[in-house]
Amino acid sequence: MIDVGTTSIFACCKGEGPALLLLHGFPQSHLMWRDVAPVLAHRFAVVCADLPGYGQSGCPESDADHARYSKRAMALDMVRAMHRLGHERFLVAGHDRGGRVAYRMALDQPRHVVRVAVLDVVPTSTAWHHAHADMALAFWPWSLLAQPWPLPEQLLSGAPEAVVGNALTHWGTPVATFPHEVRSAYVDALRDPARVHAICEEYRAAATLDRLHDEDDRKEGRKIGSPLLALWSSKGGLATWYEGQGGPVGVWKGWADEVSGVAMPGGHFFPEENPRETAQDLLRFFAR
Repeated sequence: MIDVGTTSIFACCKGEGPALLLLHGFPQSHLMWRDVAPVLAHRFAVVCADLPGYGQSGCPESDADHARYSKRAMALDMVRAMHRLGHERFLVAGHDRGGRVAYRMALDQPRHVVRVAVLDVVPTSTAWHHAHADMALAFWPWSLLAQPWPLPEQLLSGAPEAVVGNALTHWGTPVATFPHEVRSAYVDALRDPARVHAICEEYRAAATLDRLHDEDDRKEGRKIGSPLLALWSSKGGLATWYEGQGGPVGVWKGWADEVSGVAMPGGHFFPEENPRETAQDLLRFFAR
Protein backbone atom coordinates (compact mmCIF):
# COMPACT_ATOMS: atom_id res chain seq x y z
CA MET A 1 0.00 0.00 0.00
CA ILE A 2 1.59 3.27 -1.16
CA ASP A 3 0.69 6.65 0.33
CA VAL A 4 0.70 9.22 -2.49
CA GLY A 5 -0.58 12.08 -0.34
CA THR A 6 -4.02 12.39 -1.93
CA THR A 7 -4.93 8.71 -1.49
CA SER A 8 -3.38 5.25 -1.14
CA ILE A 9 -2.48 3.02 -4.07
CA PHE A 10 -2.34 -0.76 -3.76
CA ALA A 11 0.23 -2.47 -5.95
CA CYS A 12 1.92 -5.84 -6.41
CA CYS A 13 5.58 -5.68 -7.46
CA LYS A 14 7.84 -8.37 -8.91
CA GLY A 15 10.94 -8.65 -11.06
CA GLU A 16 14.04 -6.65 -11.91
CA GLY A 17 15.01 -4.41 -14.80
CA PRO A 18 13.28 -1.38 -16.34
CA ALA A 19 10.11 -0.45 -14.44
CA LEU A 20 6.81 -1.39 -16.08
CA LEU A 21 3.46 -0.17 -14.70
CA LEU A 22 0.35 -2.22 -15.58
CA LEU A 23 -3.09 -0.62 -15.17
CA HIS A 24 -6.46 -2.36 -15.31
CA GLY A 25 -9.96 -1.41 -16.46
CA PHE A 26 -13.61 -1.81 -15.42
CA PRO A 27 -14.82 -3.87 -13.59
CA GLN A 28 -11.42 -5.31 -12.84
CA SER A 29 -8.42 -4.72 -10.60
CA HIS A 30 -4.72 -5.58 -10.71
CA LEU A 31 -5.85 -9.22 -10.81
CA MET A 32 -6.47 -8.94 -14.55
CA TRP A 33 -2.69 -9.16 -15.08
CA ARG A 34 -2.34 -12.41 -13.10
CA ASP A 35 -1.12 -14.43 -16.13
CA VAL A 36 0.62 -11.61 -18.03
CA ALA A 37 2.72 -10.07 -15.24
CA PRO A 38 4.75 -13.23 -14.38
CA VAL A 39 5.98 -13.43 -17.98
CA LEU A 40 6.95 -9.75 -18.05
CA ALA A 41 8.61 -9.97 -14.62
CA HIS A 42 11.42 -12.06 -16.15
CA ARG A 43 12.56 -8.91 -17.96
CA PHE A 44 11.04 -5.96 -16.07
CA ALA A 45 10.35 -4.63 -12.59
CA VAL A 46 6.59 -5.03 -12.90
CA VAL A 47 4.14 -2.96 -10.85
CA CYS A 48 0.47 -4.03 -11.05
CA ALA A 49 -1.53 -1.24 -9.43
CA ASP A 50 -5.19 -0.69 -8.57
CA LEU A 51 -6.55 2.61 -9.86
CA PRO A 52 -8.01 5.00 -7.25
CA GLY A 53 -11.48 3.78 -6.32
CA TYR A 54 -10.84 0.28 -7.68
CA GLY A 55 -9.56 -2.94 -6.13
CA GLN A 56 -7.82 -2.21 -2.84
CA SER A 57 -6.72 1.37 -3.55
CA GLY A 58 -8.21 4.31 -1.67
CA CYS A 59 -11.34 6.19 -2.65
CA PRO A 60 -10.55 9.92 -2.64
CA GLU A 61 -13.27 12.41 -1.78
CA SER A 62 -15.07 13.58 -4.90
CA ASP A 63 -16.25 17.06 -5.79
CA ALA A 64 -18.89 18.69 -7.97
CA ASP A 65 -16.81 18.65 -11.16
CA HIS A 66 -15.46 15.10 -10.59
CA ALA A 67 -11.89 16.43 -10.95
CA ARG A 68 -10.48 14.02 -8.39
CA TYR A 69 -11.41 11.15 -10.70
CA SER A 70 -10.24 12.71 -13.95
CA LYS A 71 -7.59 10.71 -15.76
CA ARG A 72 -5.26 13.66 -15.21
CA ALA A 73 -5.56 13.28 -11.43
CA MET A 74 -5.38 9.50 -11.54
CA ALA A 75 -2.29 9.62 -13.75
CA LEU A 76 -0.58 11.94 -11.27
CA ASP A 77 -1.42 9.50 -8.46
CA MET A 78 0.28 6.73 -10.43
CA VAL A 79 3.37 8.84 -11.15
CA ARG A 80 3.64 9.57 -7.43
CA ALA A 81 3.25 5.89 -6.60
CA MET A 82 6.03 4.95 -9.00
CA HIS A 83 8.21 7.70 -7.50
CA ARG A 84 7.66 6.24 -4.02
CA LEU A 85 8.78 2.89 -5.38
CA GLY A 86 11.95 4.47 -6.74
CA HIS A 87 10.95 4.64 -10.42
CA GLU A 88 11.31 8.09 -12.01
CA ARG A 89 11.07 6.86 -15.60
CA PHE A 90 9.06 3.83 -16.56
CA LEU A 91 7.05 1.95 -19.16
CA VAL A 92 3.27 1.80 -18.85
CA ALA A 93 0.49 -0.36 -20.28
CA GLY A 94 -3.19 0.13 -19.58
CA HIS A 95 -6.31 -1.78 -20.53
CA ASP A 96 -9.72 -0.10 -20.83
CA ARG A 97 -9.93 2.62 -18.11
CA GLY A 98 -6.27 2.02 -17.33
CA GLY A 99 -5.45 2.75 -20.96
CA ARG A 100 -7.03 6.17 -20.55
CA VAL A 101 -4.91 6.86 -17.49
CA ALA A 102 -1.84 5.63 -19.38
CA TYR A 103 -2.19 7.90 -22.39
CA ARG A 104 -3.11 10.89 -20.22
CA MET A 105 0.07 10.21 -18.22
CA ALA A 106 2.11 10.18 -21.44
CA LEU A 107 0.60 13.55 -22.42
CA ASP A 108 0.83 15.25 -19.03
CA GLN A 109 3.98 13.64 -17.60
CA PRO A 110 6.17 12.94 -20.65
CA ARG A 111 9.45 12.99 -18.74
CA HIS A 112 8.31 9.98 -16.73
CA VAL A 113 6.92 7.79 -19.55
CA VAL A 114 9.39 5.95 -21.80
CA ARG A 115 6.86 3.91 -23.81
CA VAL A 116 3.10 3.48 -23.54
CA ALA A 117 0.75 0.67 -24.59
CA VAL A 118 -3.03 1.15 -24.75
CA LEU A 119 -5.25 -1.93 -24.84
CA ASP A 120 -8.70 -1.85 -26.48
CA VAL A 121 -9.19 1.91 -26.26
CA VAL A 122 -9.16 4.99 -28.44
CA PRO A 123 -8.85 8.48 -26.92
CA THR A 124 -11.84 9.46 -24.78
CA SER A 125 -12.81 12.48 -26.89
CA THR A 126 -12.63 10.35 -30.05
CA ALA A 127 -14.91 7.72 -28.54
CA TRP A 128 -17.49 10.33 -27.54
CA HIS A 129 -17.25 12.21 -30.84
CA HIS A 130 -17.89 9.07 -32.87
CA ALA A 131 -20.37 7.50 -30.44
CA HIS A 132 -23.31 5.73 -32.06
CA ALA A 133 -25.99 3.20 -31.16
CA ASP A 134 -23.67 0.19 -31.36
CA MET A 135 -21.18 1.79 -29.00
CA ALA A 136 -23.90 2.89 -26.56
CA LEU A 137 -25.44 -0.58 -26.45
CA ALA A 138 -22.16 -2.50 -26.27
CA PHE A 139 -20.37 -0.36 -23.68
CA TRP A 140 -23.32 0.68 -21.52
CA PRO A 141 -21.16 1.94 -18.58
CA TRP A 142 -20.13 4.98 -20.65
CA SER A 143 -23.60 6.54 -20.53
CA LEU A 144 -25.19 4.75 -17.57
CA LEU A 145 -22.44 5.30 -14.99
CA ALA A 146 -21.97 8.92 -16.06
CA GLN A 147 -25.52 9.79 -15.00
CA PRO A 148 -25.92 12.04 -11.91
CA TRP A 149 -25.76 10.60 -8.41
CA PRO A 150 -27.40 8.49 -7.00
CA LEU A 151 -29.03 6.43 -9.76
CA PRO A 152 -25.91 4.67 -11.12
CA GLU A 153 -24.66 3.96 -7.60
CA GLN A 154 -27.98 2.39 -6.64
CA LEU A 155 -28.07 0.22 -9.76
CA LEU A 156 -24.51 -1.07 -9.36
CA SER A 157 -24.86 -1.68 -5.62
CA GLY A 158 -28.18 -3.43 -6.11
CA ALA A 159 -26.93 -6.03 -8.58
CA PRO A 160 -23.13 -6.42 -8.48
CA GLU A 161 -23.21 -10.01 -9.76
CA ALA A 162 -25.34 -8.99 -12.74
CA VAL A 163 -23.09 -6.03 -13.56
CA VAL A 164 -19.89 -8.07 -13.53
CA GLY A 165 -21.57 -11.03 -15.21
CA ASN A 166 -22.85 -8.90 -18.08
CA ALA A 167 -19.48 -7.26 -18.66
CA LEU A 168 -17.47 -10.46 -18.51
CA THR A 169 -19.81 -12.53 -20.67
CA HIS A 170 -21.14 -10.02 -23.22
CA TRP A 171 -17.94 -8.23 -24.22
CA GLY A 172 -16.71 -11.16 -26.27
CA THR A 173 -14.76 -13.23 -23.75
CA PRO A 174 -15.61 -16.80 -22.61
CA VAL A 175 -16.78 -17.18 -19.01
CA ALA A 176 -14.13 -19.86 -18.41
CA THR A 177 -11.48 -17.15 -18.70
CA PHE A 178 -12.31 -15.91 -15.20
CA PRO A 179 -11.62 -18.25 -12.26
CA HIS A 180 -14.19 -18.18 -9.48
CA GLU A 181 -11.93 -16.32 -7.06
CA VAL A 182 -11.15 -13.60 -9.62
CA ARG A 183 -14.77 -13.15 -10.61
CA SER A 184 -15.71 -12.99 -6.90
CA ALA A 185 -13.09 -10.30 -6.28
CA TYR A 186 -14.55 -8.17 -9.09
CA VAL A 187 -18.05 -8.62 -7.66
CA ASP A 188 -17.02 -7.95 -4.05
CA ALA A 189 -15.56 -4.56 -5.00
CA LEU A 190 -19.04 -3.49 -6.13
CA ARG A 191 -20.49 -4.34 -2.72
CA ASP A 192 -18.63 -1.37 -1.21
CA PRO A 193 -20.71 1.84 -1.57
CA ALA A 194 -17.62 4.08 -1.45
CA ARG A 195 -15.98 2.11 -4.23
CA VAL A 196 -19.13 2.12 -6.35
CA HIS A 197 -19.39 5.89 -6.00
CA ALA A 198 -15.73 6.28 -6.95
CA ILE A 199 -16.20 4.21 -10.10
CA CYS A 200 -19.23 6.27 -11.12
CA GLU A 201 -17.27 9.46 -10.48
CA GLU A 202 -14.54 8.17 -12.78
CA TYR A 203 -17.10 7.64 -15.56
CA ARG A 204 -18.59 11.08 -14.92
CA ALA A 205 -15.13 12.57 -15.27
CA ALA A 206 -14.67 10.72 -18.56
CA ALA A 207 -17.86 12.26 -19.93
CA THR A 208 -16.86 15.79 -18.91
CA LEU A 209 -13.35 16.79 -17.81
CA ASP A 210 -11.49 14.04 -19.65
CA ARG A 211 -13.15 15.09 -22.90
CA LEU A 212 -12.19 18.72 -22.27
CA HIS A 213 -8.59 17.80 -21.48
CA ASP A 214 -8.36 15.84 -24.73
CA GLU A 215 -9.90 18.67 -26.71
CA ASP A 216 -7.49 21.18 -25.18
CA ASP A 217 -4.56 19.00 -26.23
CA ARG A 218 -5.89 18.85 -29.78
CA LYS A 219 -6.31 22.61 -29.97
CA GLU A 220 -2.80 23.19 -28.62
CA GLY A 221 -1.27 20.55 -30.88
CA ARG A 222 0.10 18.49 -27.98
CA LYS A 223 0.96 14.90 -28.88
CA ILE A 224 2.44 11.87 -27.15
CA GLY A 225 6.18 11.91 -27.79
CA SER A 226 6.95 8.40 -26.55
CA PRO A 227 6.39 5.36 -28.79
CA LEU A 228 2.84 4.03 -28.49
CA LEU A 229 1.51 0.51 -29.02
CA ALA A 230 -2.20 -0.04 -29.61
CA LEU A 231 -3.66 -3.52 -29.11
CA TRP A 232 -7.36 -4.16 -29.61
CA SER A 233 -9.84 -7.02 -29.66
CA SER A 234 -10.35 -8.68 -33.04
CA LYS A 235 -13.94 -9.42 -31.95
CA GLY A 236 -14.76 -6.02 -30.48
CA GLY A 237 -16.12 -2.76 -31.78
CA LEU A 238 -12.76 -1.05 -32.21
CA ALA A 239 -12.00 -3.42 -35.07
CA THR A 240 -14.80 -1.89 -37.19
CA TRP A 241 -16.11 1.32 -35.59
CA TYR A 242 -13.12 3.45 -36.61
CA GLU A 243 -12.45 2.14 -40.12
CA GLY A 244 -13.08 5.62 -41.49
CA GLN A 245 -10.22 6.93 -39.35
CA GLY A 246 -7.78 4.18 -40.36
CA GLY A 247 -8.72 1.87 -37.50
CA PRO A 248 -7.24 2.17 -34.00
CA VAL A 249 -3.72 2.71 -35.39
CA GLY A 250 -4.98 5.50 -37.63
CA VAL A 251 -6.77 7.14 -34.70
CA TRP A 252 -3.71 7.00 -32.45
CA LYS A 253 -1.45 8.38 -35.20
CA GLY A 254 -3.32 11.63 -34.70
CA TRP A 255 -2.27 11.60 -31.04
CA ALA A 256 1.27 10.22 -31.02
CA ASP A 257 4.40 10.62 -33.14
CA GLU A 258 5.26 6.91 -33.31
CA VAL A 259 2.44 4.34 -33.37
CA SER A 260 2.27 0.60 -33.99
CA GLY A 261 -0.52 -1.82 -33.31
CA VAL A 262 -2.31 -5.07 -34.04
CA ALA A 263 -5.66 -6.75 -33.40
CA MET A 264 -5.53 -9.43 -30.72
CA PRO A 265 -7.45 -12.72 -30.80
CA GLY A 266 -10.30 -12.68 -28.31
CA GLY A 267 -12.80 -10.30 -26.81
CA HIS A 268 -12.45 -7.08 -24.83
CA PHE A 269 -10.71 -8.89 -21.98
CA PHE A 270 -8.08 -10.45 -24.26
CA PRO A 271 -5.27 -10.00 -21.68
CA GLU A 272 -7.15 -12.51 -19.52
CA GLU A 273 -8.38 -14.64 -22.41
CA ASN A 274 -5.04 -14.79 -24.24
CA PRO A 275 -2.38 -13.80 -21.69
CA ARG A 276 0.49 -15.47 -23.50
CA GLU A 277 -0.06 -13.56 -26.76
CA THR A 278 -0.63 -10.34 -24.85
CA ALA A 279 2.54 -10.77 -22.82
CA GLN A 280 4.63 -11.54 -25.90
CA ASP A 281 3.41 -8.46 -27.78
CA LEU A 282 4.06 -6.24 -24.77
CA LEU A 283 7.46 -7.83 -24.26
CA ARG A 284 8.49 -7.17 -27.86
CA PHE A 285 7.36 -3.56 -27.67
CA PHE A 286 8.80 -2.68 -24.27
CA ALA A 287 12.12 -4.51 -24.80
CA ARG A 288 13.10 -2.30 -27.76
